[in-house]
Amino acid sequence: MSPDPVLRIQGLRKQFGEFTAVRDVSFSVAAGEVVGLLGPNGAGKTTTLRLLAGLMTPTAGSVEIAGISVHDQPLLARKQLGFLTASTALYDRLTGREILTTFGQLHGLDGAVLEARIEKVITELQLQAFIDKRCGPLSSGQKQRIGIARAIVHEPALYVLDEPTATLDPIASVDILELVKRARESGRAVVYCTHRMEEAQYLCSRLVFMREGAIVAEGPTAEVLKNSGQSTMTDAFLHYAGVLK
Repeated sequence: MSPDPVLRIQGLRKQFGEFTAVRDVSFSVAAGEVVGLLGPNGAGKTTTLRLLAGLMTPTAGSVEIAGISVHDQPLLARKQLGFLTASTALYDRLTGREILTTFGQLHGLDGAVLEARIEKVITELQLQAFIDKRCGPLSSGQKQRIGIARAIVHEPALYVLDEPTATLDPIASVDILELVKRARESGRAVVYCTHRMEEAQYLCSRLVFMREGAIVAEGPTAEVLKNSGQSTMTDAFLHYAGVLK
């Protein structure tokens, strides 16, 4: 691991009254690394991602992106973050291009630089057929791809992708998987949250598995699979979720 990871989470904890949603979570992601954040529904993954993005304030612990504290300098830290959540919505009355332009401008891009970034993500995510249509009537898969483009148009150091292929068929999913591979090859750090175990095994060099707010397994993908005592990633998931013993 790099001594200066792009993402560093230390002792992260979040309580809602008496309920502890995230329990002392610590992990890091280096440049050029894809780390899978896995776990069943209710494991604390979404809360962890919201804390990471500065959308919630932690009860304890810290998050740094590219050496910048999310708590102390949230706006500066977010410039290094491309964040897509499963619940991210689009503006129905805007076209995909207008959304990319708006969010690129919010990140300080303009002119030829912004136009080049927009054309790059249009090509990478195969958006040509619907980029100039209003988002309202688009299919859920088309909206998902525009949402991903919006998250990364400013070329951040860290991609956080929460269920990026959830609404896509296998053919459309290929573009997203290739995007993640290119991000890894270009030296970006990626947190990849998914329930599709074949994607986790294909893309991720390391896995962080959460259950009941805590990390219950962490390490290289092959090692996490081996330590589960199971032969497939799906069975490993069920093991760490407490379903299979």
